[in-house]
Amino acid sequence: MHICFLTNEFPKQGFPHGGIGSFVKTLAAALVKKDIQVSVIGINYTPNEETEVVEGVNVYRLKKSTVKGFSWYFNSKAITQKIIEIHKQNPIQIIESSELGFAFISKIKDIKYIIRLHGGHHFFAEGENRKINKWKGFQEKRSFKKADAFIAVSQYVKKHTEKYLSYNNKPIAYISNPIDTDFFKPIHENEIQNKIVFAGTVCEKKGIRQLIQAFPFVKKEFPDAALEIYGRDWFFADGTSYIKMLKEKELPKLGGLVKDIHFQGVISYSNIPKAYSEASVCVFPSHMETQGLVAPEAMAMEKVVVFTKLGPGPEAIEDYKTGLLCDPHSPEDIAEKIIWFLSNEQEAKTIGKKAREFVLQKYALEQIFKQNVDFFKSIITQYIK
Repeated sequence: MHICFLTNEFPKQGFPHGGIGSFVKTLAAALVKKDIQVSVIGINYTPNEETEVVEGVNVYRLKKSTVKGFSWYFNSKAITQKIIEIHKQNPIQIIESSELGFAFISKIKDIKYIIRLHGGHHFFAEGENRKINKWKGFQEKRSFKKADAFIAVSQYVKKHTEKYLSYNNKPIAYISNPIDTDFFKPIHENEIQNKIVFAGTVCEKKGIRQLIQAFPFVKKEFPDAALEIYGRDWFFADGTSYIKMLKEKELPKLGGLVKDIHFQGVISYSNIPKAYSEASVCVFPSHMETQGLVAPEAMAMEKVVVFTKLGPGPEAIEDYKTGLLCDPHSPEDIAEKIIWFLSNEQEAKTIGKKAREFVLQKYALEQIFKQNVDFFKSIITQYIK
């Protein structure tokens, strides 16, 4: 079997990537270990074309088009040409992308196209209470029509996507994103007392502003608390930095507490476990998620996690048993949950152990790998019939 993933986010040293990139890297490496060929095609971060083999995965990073207003067309054309080239050399059975990925990709006979619902434009527009961008909405609908099957990473993303987009009576499976529980494993000796860790894109929908606003409440109870923020910056439509906005508008309100809030910037995938291992509590108060990788990654390390009670939060955490759920719009509630963990060390240890057990049961790589391969095979077989 030959699987091809379409994504620009496959991790590259020195460059930021999101959850989709982490997911593809984890699943692709697992597929290769089971003698399944994997290719990844995407547009490069730099203005040149590169090909490399990463843990047995063939990664093709294509040169980005610079034609203003038509880069989407030329980028899609380049991806289609690369698919054709690879397919001629070694036939591809499955191509997978996220929601918008197939909009301008030409379909090839005998290849089955699967969309994995990581959270598309319609999904996040609803979650963030904003209008649908007509151009992006058009692309998503066009992409969905080309798909032969779908995979939802949570029940929540499935239900809320189908409010706006049709699955066109095509097969759909519910398969969680996998967590590499050998990579994300307990490292207790690194823990630093009262250190709070956030990881993710530093933007409004990740709840980082409310977490910063919660910090003074935590400091009142635990004066030595520190907040470490790991992740890439996000930029407004006018090009201004979200982190700069936080530093200019939110941090000055905290006075002397600012010295204990540290923006660590982009962190490489290989260093994420170390960042989690130093935490007393990991906090991810997202306003909206499809599944979220950071919470189960930290949970796999027996870290106590404060996660959002919105969206798929309750699918990932059972409150006061495998973690704590918070109202991500309430700094007071976020602070209350952090303080509870820091004040109840013994209960926190018990919750941390149960959290890893839960991740092993629901997100273990071997189990998720099998679910994916079984679904891929069912789609191939169905269409052959």
